[in-house]
Amino acid sequence: METGDDVRENVKKYYGSRLDSSNDLQTSAASCSLSCSSVRSVADALSLVHPEVTKRFFGCGLPFPAKLDGCRVLDLGSGSGRDCYAFSKLVGPSGHVTGIDMTEELITMSRQYIEYHQKKFGYKEPNVTFVQGYMEKLGEAGIQSDSMDVVLSNCVICLCPDKRAVLQEAHRVLKEGGELYFSDMYASKVIPDHMKQDAVLWGEGMAGSLFWQDLISLAHSVGFSTPLLVSASQIVVHNCELKAKAGDIHYASGTYRLFKLPKTPVMSEAAVTYKGTVADFPAQLDFDSSHCFKKDVPLEVNGEMAAILQSSRFSPDFKIQIMDKPASSSQSASQCCHLNPFLLADKVGSSVRQCSKTGK
Repeated sequence: METGDDVRENVKKYYGSRLDSSNDLQTSAASCSLSCSSVRSVADALSLVHPEVTKRFFGCGLPFPAKLDGCRVLDLGSGSGRDCYAFSKLVGPSGHVTGIDMTEELITMSRQYIEYHQKKFGYKEPNVTFVQGYMEKLGEAGIQSDSMDVVLSNCVICLCPDKRAVLQEAHRVLKEGGELYFSDMYASKVIPDHMKQDAVLWGEGMAGSLFWQDLISLAHSVGFSTPLLVSASQIVVHNCELKAKAGDIHYASGTYRLFKLPKTPVMSEAAVTYKGTVADFPAQLDFDSSHCFKKDVPLEVNGEMAAILQSSRFSPDFKIQIMDKPASSSQSASQCCHLNPFLLADKVGSSVRQCSKTGK
């Protein structure tokens, strides 16, 4: 695993030919995404996806944000197309979903089910496109700047050695106010270099998992807002050999949302009141693990969250009253324990312990 190209070729082989289904993975990562969503529209959309597509799904979360109707969505590392087809249902006939993946076998497979889902959803025209390419080189795949409302990803950024390039490209293709909403594997500490030489550890996402605190500084460095932690689960490594190689490093699945704010946002604290107008959330909207907005109940938020609500697709759903207070200074990493996926997973008791067929 000397270069990024070496890593990509290894991952292509791992997911293109070595793995037949999510049961072949050596960790519980994919199991983190199999629990039914509590949101009716998401659960319904996932239930309509063709079984063969679901079988070859390798994600580690449920990256399904609210209010996707009519959105232009990009799925990074679309794999078998499971999430893309669910998004196809959620964005509706006026929206569009683009899936990008570097693995030819998976792109070929996912394209085979476009007509099936078009008819299943009752659309006159298909609203899904699959392109082969690299998520750190979206321009080469024809993805234009400022063209997407939402960029989504499910446990693939950990498979890419150049995470800065991935976030930079996601930021580039998003419209102002757009968001990157993604699930990924995170490590409890920085991954040592010797682990990054192991092909199987790369394939399982263990060698490429980001130390969770590094996501905060990385997001800020490319222009995103502070990551907001939505959900988290502990990941169990089944394979004894891989577990020994990981030593005292633990893994968790975390879902975060990051926003592309205006270049000069108004960063003032505000009292915001949710109108109850987002579909599926008439009484309260759980925006992330730290922000629960109840209908008609004002809530004070910091300047960055106020800017997110003002500039994003959620703006019509909130009454925002700017307060006569400047935004508080940004938090240091040591003050961001509420963004720690391991703490959140422990708090909610979320841990998946499902054996893979090869790891029993």
